[in-house]
Amino acid sequence: MTATDGAPAQAQPVWQSELERLRADQHKVRAGGGPKAQQRQHEKGRLTARERVSRLLDDGSPFDELMTFAGWEMYQDVGGCPSGGTVAGIGTIQGRPWMIIANDATVKAGAFFPITAKKVIRAQTIALENHLPVVYLVDSAGVYLPMQDEIFPDQDDFGRVFYLNARMSAAGIPQIAAIMGNCVAGGAYLPVMCDTLIMTEGSGLYLAGPALVKAAIGQIVESEELGGASMHAAIAGTVDYKEKDDEAAIARIRALADLYAQGELAPFARRRKETRPAPERDLTELVGFDGSKTYDVRDLITSIVDGGEFNEFKPEYGETLVCGFARMGGYPVAFVANQRTVIKKKLKSGGEPGLRTRIEVGGVIYGDSADKAARFILDANQAGVPLVFLSDVTGFMVGRDSEQEGIIRRGAKLVNAVSNSVVPKITLITGGSFGAGNYAMNGKAYGPRFIFAWPSAKYAVMSGNAAAKTLLDIQLAALKRAGHDPDEEELQRLYDEVKSKYDTELDPRYAAARLWVDEIIEPNDTRERLIRALEACAQNPKQEEFKVGVFQV
Repeated sequence: MTATDGAPAQAQPVWQSELERLRADQHKVRAGGGPKAQQRQHEKGRLTARERVSRLLDDGSPFDELMTFAGWEMYQDVGGCPSGGTVAGIGTIQGRPWMIIANDATVKAGAFFPITAKKVIRAQTIALENHLPVVYLVDSAGVYLPMQDEIFPDQDDFGRVFYLNARMSAAGIPQIAAIMGNCVAGGAYLPVMCDTLIMTEGSGLYLAGPALVKAAIGQIVESEELGGASMHAAIAGTVDYKEKDDEAAIARIRALADLYAQGELAPFARRRKETRPAPERDLTELVGFDGSKTYDVRDLITSIVDGGEFNEFKPEYGETLVCGFARMGGYPVAFVANQRTVIKKKLKSGGEPGLRTRIEVGGVIYGDSADKAARFILDANQAGVPLVFLSDVTGFMVGRDSEQEGIIRRGAKLVNAVSNSVVPKITLITGGSFGAGNYAMNGKAYGPRFIFAWPSAKYAVMSGNAAAKTLLDIQLAALKRAGHDPDEEELQRLYDEVKSKYDTELDPRYAAARLWVDEIIEPNDTRERLIRALEACAQNPKQEEFKVGVFQV
């Protein structure tokens, strides 16, 4: 997609093949348990998770799916868990953005794997932070018992789901649950802890199913009498609305959503202006896939902001980080972005005779750029403007000169500012996200409201070549201590093995599988995706008081 007219853009050859690969992989995971499992769902008179979501949304509105690659290439020994066995994302219902979380019953009957719980928790956390109302489309057999020890007990395991149910309810964030199949054991608490509970005929809601009841207390009872929709609607009083089928339940959700009051918007959203188009540009022509191509990140920024207008902050100082204000979708935004050009840095007078410049490498954070970005983040918080981080970072500068200039102290100041920022923060990883640079550029540990990655993103402690060489040196030292001195052929084989493993872990799918990023997006979808993320952030009117810790100066 281009930044302005929505027409398909012709990507560069490497980009084209990688985008085709991404789309093929997305298609694969979105198939869930496959055609046969989908057919079984239809034979029960039920829709699949994605069909339910599609019917729930306003006609023609997009669904911004999140965590599509959850569980990618994980749990292979038990058949995998495509997309974490759930569908999650933000879509428009009756003109308002909602978080939608739907169990995919075609994947192990919708059972919760460890990654399933983490995905639902992340979706709930996004909803809580942004005050997004939530719809849960429940169709799950409960915890996947063979992995119960990885799902059940920890702080960020299954129990956290119900904790967040309660916290959102207390915060006044609407939650609607529709049981459209199984809802068993601990999972039964999720819909019951929501504000509104809908249940379709033929569904089951119980702490223990008929077989477990018989085994536990010897009682023989049919599913409908134990936990059917009629029983819960007429006898237990658990269900608020009993519906005939999926279509009726979805219609009920939409009818209720249309009645809900609209909350106050965030302060930054009250300064929204009319959206102006961005200059038309194919971002795959600007940014190379493998990171070897230099580019001016200002060109990237001006390609996605309204009217291409960018108010740059301290443009001649700390040039390896570019900071400044713009509008996107009419919203005010503040950018912190890694510059990827080679920079001729002017030095202070009093250095070596005749030496007044030095070369600085794009993607590296130097002391002055860390100082500038820390100060700019304070400005953005003072102005109440959301921060957008464009991350293509190699790390902080190392070496004698950098250490003597106080790189650790100055880097810590930037990390402090990022950590204590209270305005909404959104991160997009376009290339490298290495080492402490990931922290400075608002990586997952620093509470971004959303964190996206392009297919070109690389996510690790250090780059592949550097890591492979370091790991090989460690292996080689161990072999020599054991009395084995490998020859050149064995050294090359060891290096190739190490690098292959590390390259696999660098791939953004590896990060997305583990929820280190919320979604992998295509470059030319960046502007629209960021605008809709800002719309989601705009739903929370509350902003904490901005305080920073002790700055090292």
